[in-house]
Amino acid sequence: MPHYDLPLAELEAFRPDIREPADFDEFWERTIAEARTAGGEVVLEAVDNPLPHIDVFDVTFPGYGGQPVKGWLLRPAGVQGDLPAIVHYAGYGGGRSLAIEHTFWATAGYAYFVMDTRGQGSAWGNGGATADPEGSGPSHPGFMTRGIESPETYYYRRVFTDGVRAVDAVRTMPGIDSSRVAIHGGSQGGAITLAVSALVPDVQAACMDVAFLCHFERAIALTDDNPFGEIQKFLRTHRDRAEQVLTTLSYFDGVNFAKRAHAPSLWSVALMDTIVPPSTTFAAFNWYGDRAGQGVGKAMEVYPYNGHEGGEWRQIEKQRAFLDGLLS
Repeated sequence: MPHYDLPLAELEAFRPDIREPADFDEFWERTIAEARTAGGEVVLEAVDNPLPHIDVFDVTFPGYGGQPVKGWLLRPAGVQGDLPAIVHYAGYGGGRSLAIEHTFWATAGYAYFVMDTRGQGSAWGNGGATADPEGSGPSHPGFMTRGIESPETYYYRRVFTDGVRAVDAVRTMPGIDSSRVAIHGGSQGGAITLAVSALVPDVQAACMDVAFLCHFERAIALTDDNPFGEIQKFLRTHRDRAEQVLTTLSYFDGVNFAKRAHAPSLWSVALMDTIVPPSTTFAAFNWYGDRAGQGVGKAMEVYPYNGHEGGEWRQIEKQRAFLDGLLS
């Protein structure tokens, strides 16, 4: 796949104006307040595992509407004192999978919490364990158009709220330094990270790789690869709903969250990525921290010859150095 989007020099300056609902802040303040009011208990159960140097806990915490969401907590065994924590959000179609898949950050000295993604976990990896009990109107197969008739019912309202409540939950866990919590994810996980970085303004750091769900209007006009392609295909059938759909999506656009973010951040983008067009990620990156009231640290790693896999372990090496510098 050749480079198909804007040249890098134009990407670095790409700062488009997009739809921003007048009640964006009120909508999300109300949504998060309702979830926190719903309450619920954070439950940790120690899990036997074959790794002598890592402790594993099966976690259930209250997400959107107080509904139970699963996760894994991994931490270095035998370490005394409160540890810095990283909350991880999964890519599209994946779930929390198996705890043994998530050992790197615990071996690096962090408490690492992996949030399950409600309703997902059956497209790749080794499964998920969280239901999405909310209903939906007509939708295209996948998750992108579930409840898209309204921001109140849209699927990602629940997922982003789960992401916020995951940070809340981690901060209550024993052995965690609640003042040193970072968030992390790629693709869909990058989108959740970006939303949480705006909705929880005191997280200490954010790492977003090939961040999805940014500048929806450009994305669905530029690529027909799924998952963005799910929206495109929905609109081919529901020809009269484009304005309604685009209005709903504006409440979930990463660009609008980016403007409100405060945390120092490390990003990555791949210039041959047809699943997440690089200009959509740059649109969010270039707006990141705009309304924070002070300069917000941010850096973008560019992988010119990669697709949606991005920098993979090369990027994780950079994240390790970035987070060590902020959280150690």
